[in-house]
Amino acid sequence: MYMDLQDLLSKPVWQMTGEELLFLISSAHINKNAPETKTQEMSSKQYEYGIRGIAKIFGCSIPTANRIKKSGKIDRAITQIGRKIIVDKDLAILLAGRKTK
Repeated sequence: MYMDLQDLLSKPVWQMTGEELLFLISSAHINKNAPETKTQEMSSKQYEYGIRGIAKIFGCSIPTANRIKKSGKIDRAITQIGRKIIVDKDLAILLAGRKTK
């Protein structure tokens, strides 16, 4: 069955058949003309969440993870919004390994 990509792009997903949806998805993988975005770079990063995430990164207890966070050594790797803590795993390991003068 011949499908026109422009017709499918204008058709709501809930009105598509399974075949049309699969065709649309497969054509999206073939189309490499789209500019690369920062989201591809971000998806390769690994994140941990909360004090437990810090403990998991460094293989330590939760009180020790709390001390690591309070020390300020890994502050650049931490994003905190309210009570939510997001830690960039690779950056935290890199920062913790540096010696301070």
